[in-house]
Formats: sequence, structure tokens, C-alpha cells
Amino acid sequence: QVQLVESGGGLVQAGGSLRLSCAASGRTPSTVTMTMSWFRQAPGKGREFVAAISWRSGSTSYLDSVKGRFTISRDNAKNTVSLQMNSLKPEDTAVYYCAATLSAGIVQRSTYYEYWGQGTQVTVSS
Repeated sequence: QVQLVESGGGLVQAGGSLRLSCAASGRTPSTVTMTMSWFRQAPGKGREFVAAISWRSGSTSYLDSVKGRFTISRDNAKNTVSLQMNSLKPEDTAVYYCAATLSAGIVQRSTYYEYWGQGTQVTVSS
């Protein structure tokens, strides 16, 4: 089992920055093959892929609309994945979820991921 706990959401003005973190425990990426991702879900919309990192290789993938603004990174010592979000826009407002799968490949489908955090709210005001 993998437990995921997110932190770092909040309210920010457009153009501002936030950093989300997700700590893994139980089976951790430093001990097993794992890909960790961030998804988001805005009110009335489906869950949308945002970014992912394959832990062992460090390969990353991003939603087109966040490329150049968001950066996903990992901390091996803390078994933590972070999402640095800069130049935030009102359309980035959503609940952000951390997800993990016990494989090395990056897949953008939410159904591919077995483990999910509880979500953290990000609100960007205009």
C-alpha cells in the first residue's frame, strides 16, 4: 500500500505562485518502482492530468496548458513529489490530487493510478 498526503494549497492572486507537496509512505518511491503524478478537478469538470514524474528515471510529462509555468520535482530522501506553480491563472483553480502507480511509465489517464491523496484546494483570484 501507498499512502499519499498533500499539502500547500491555498488562495493566491493571478500571476502568483504556490508550491504543492505530496509525501508518500508505506511503499515508497525510494524502495519500489513508482510514477507519481498530479491531477486536478475543477467544479463540474472531470479529473485532468497536470504533471507526472517517473521516479527512477526522472522523466516528466506536463499538460500543455501548464508547460513553462509548472514544474514537478522529487526529493528522494523525503519520498516527496512537489509541484511548483508559477504565473497562476484563474483557470488553474481546482482541487489538486497527488496520485501514484507502481510502474515506471508515465500515463495521463487517471484510471491508471492505484493510489490517491485526499486533495488540496488551489484557488486563483482574478
